[in-house]
Amino acid sequence: MSIIVDRFKKIKSNINKDNVNIIAVSKTYSLDYIKPLIDHGHLHFGENKVQEADSKWKSIRDTRKDLKIHLIGKLQTNKAKRALEIFDYIHSLDNQKLADTLCKLEKVKSKKINYFIQVNVGMESQKSGIHPNELDDFYSYCSKELKLNILGLMAIPPDDGNQEKHFKYLYETNLTLGLKHLSMGMSADYNIALKYNSTFLRIGSSIFGQRS
Repeated sequence: MSIIVDRFKKIKSNINKDNVNIIAVSKTYSLDYIKPLIDHGHLHFGENKVQEADSKWKSIRDTRKDLKIHLIGKLQTNKAKRALEIFDYIHSLDNQKLADTLCKLEKVKSKKINYFIQVNVGMESQKSGIHPNELDDFYSYCSKELKLNILGLMAIPPDDGNQEKHFKYLYETNLTLGLKHLSMGMSADYNIALKYNSTFLRIGSSIFGQRS
């Protein structure tokens, strides 16, 4: 049995909920390295960059239509067209220009994909995400005017020791908006995220090992 599969099964055994999806964050790793997890039957994988995801997953996706590829990194508007072709989920919808572009591309391609709105919960200048004060209007615009399929909210909380506070805020805000899914929790804090009903965990190093 692959050590990657062993680690994955250990994480899976810690989760006592049926509606939780583990996104195995496979950025920087080759398809050969990831393949034992695919062969094990896992379907959800996360990538940070459009170009890397395109070159890595293109060939296998022709035969494995059931695989679900998630963009969890920042998406530049000029790469939105390619992203729409590669990804099933985009977790980093964070501005109106990007939302407008994706809406137009969905119509051109006759393709609908799933989105999470990234919220800058710590209001950090170096991080992407919608400011909490602008979230209501942005969600309404994306869902009602653009008709994008917004599943829920996503956040990367600041490393300030207050993960629980940030996850609680995101959970309560998600409820207020009437959204069913949450993208929060990584290798170091997914147990806290589960406490606040995260349905998509983005786990990399605990499955694939520390990146060099």
